[in-house]
Amino acid sequence: MARPDLGARIRALREAADLADGRVDPGPVTTARGVVERAGRRLELAGDNTVVAIGGATGSGKSSLFNALTGTELAVPGVRRPTTATAMAVSFAERDSAEPLLDWLEVPTRYWGGDLEHAPGLDRLVLIDMPDHDSTALAHQQQVDRLVQLVDSIVWVVDPQKYADAALHNRYLKPLAAYSDVMLIVLNQIDTLSAEERKRCLADLRRLLDSEGLGRAEVLAVSAATGEGVDKLRATLRTRVSAKKAAATRVAHDVRTAGEALARANGTKAAGTVSRETADRLNKALAVAANVPIVTEAVGNAWRHRGSLATGWPALAWLGRFRPDPLKRLHLDRLGIGKRRTQESIDPVRAPRTSLPTTNSVQQARVDAAVRDLSDEVTPGLGRGWRDAVRAATQQHRGIISDRLDRAIATTDLGLDADRGWWRAITVLQWILIVAVLAGLIWLGVDFLMLYLQLPPLPTVQWRGFGVQTLLVVGGVAAGLLVALFARIGVEIGARSKQRSARRALQKSIARVTDKLVIEPVNAEVTRYETVRRDLAEVLGPA
Repeated sequence: MARPDLGARIRALREAADLADGRVDPGPVTTARGVVERAGRRLELAGDNTVVAIGGATGSGKSSLFNALTGTELAVPGVRRPTTATAMAVSFAERDSAEPLLDWLEVPTRYWGGDLEHAPGLDRLVLIDMPDHDSTALAHQQQVDRLVQLVDSIVWVVDPQKYADAALHNRYLKPLAAYSDVMLIVLNQIDTLSAEERKRCLADLRRLLDSEGLGRAEVLAVSAATGEGVDKLRATLRTRVSAKKAAATRVAHDVRTAGEALARANGTKAAGTVSRETADRLNKALAVAANVPIVTEAVGNAWRHRGSLATGWPALAWLGRFRPDPLKRLHLDRLGIGKRRTQESIDPVRAPRTSLPTTNSVQQARVDAAVRDLSDEVTPGLGRGWRDAVRAATQQHRGIISDRLDRAIATTDLGLDADRGWWRAITVLQWILIVAVLAGLIWLGVDFLMLYLQLPPLPTVQWRGFGVQTLLVVGGVAAGLLVALFARIGVEIGARSKQRSARRALQKSIARVTDKLVIEPVNAEVTRYETVRRDLAEVLGPA
């Protein structure tokens, strides 16, 4: 009976051929698809019938042996028809089951109900007499070529004079060596040989077949003219028919042979994987190309600028408002930076472009080198077609990657809205000091006005010999500048911390773009290749 996994192997071969298409030479892919199509149709039509074709050269006695096996005189041998021109079938099987099978085989001449009394046990046999394989007519050779690809078993008839004929061995036997267990080699016309000649001829034929890889092919000696050995040949056919597995065995051979050819074209070595180091190298090259260093520097400067405005002495900080914000100059402020908006809350498609410089040639060269390294890392041992496919995958989104990187930067939360609580405390303190300065100035102004108007002065309030109004002015200014100085140190520390955190956030955004546009397409090709390898391993399996 058929292998329980034959259907799975056929499906695996179909998937392997589909996935390998465009990545390997088209020949094995086309062959594999043809095998899948034929296998499905043959198993659909198989039933319990066994199709055996008889082939041979002109004058080998093929037609006489066909008549001897079927108990008919349908095949015209000898001088009356020196070559068999058209395939002919005699079916011992029921017509309803054999008719569709012969239609598929395109055998035009067919006869029903062979002599079962003459051939008991062959009631599931469909026997085909093929055209002579050495015919000078191209159409005859084409019929033989087509039928040997479709039938379940082949009986090759040779004669003592031409059993080593190169045309038969080179064109059919050696190419079909993988099918030797479903072939029979019949040495006909042994009645023309002495006992010693028979022994020597059969030994030489066996040696020749073994040297060509047909060690599993059974060799029989017969004489169609005298009937010697015909019963043994018929018994061998009967055994194969009764086993009811010839069709599945032939299909299994077809599937395996096609799988081996596809495996040779595809390659069997495992693909590499993208290492973390290689991915990091690519991410770093893309980060530089996307101007991440410029952005991180701008983040630090923006933090310093905004911190100075918030914590500096208000009289001087007011002048700083005339300097542009570094992030605004890069157009990195239009998506709510500083308002706790995350990358996931911003639609990258609607994100406007930044004003960052475009990638220069040196940066692009480094990116290209990193991409090549990534491609080379996963393709050692792969065939040229797969290597080209992986390289093409790395370039698949080349036209949009610059824009996606720019938008990734534009939508990255740079963290400028966090860790600013102490700024508000310093702002309140600075304004308290400004109020003190203003109070002192007003107090001094009133004193000057009273003196100018020669009015009684305001009561004098001193602290350690200094007028309080003077202390409010001088102390307020000094304290404000001192607070601003210490706040500046805190702002600087924060700026450096913000640069580091912004760099990490931007690198993560870059890595997401790299994964999506470069690594995922590469991994898709690797997965495709590994799926083909897995399918072919299932197709080949144990021999």
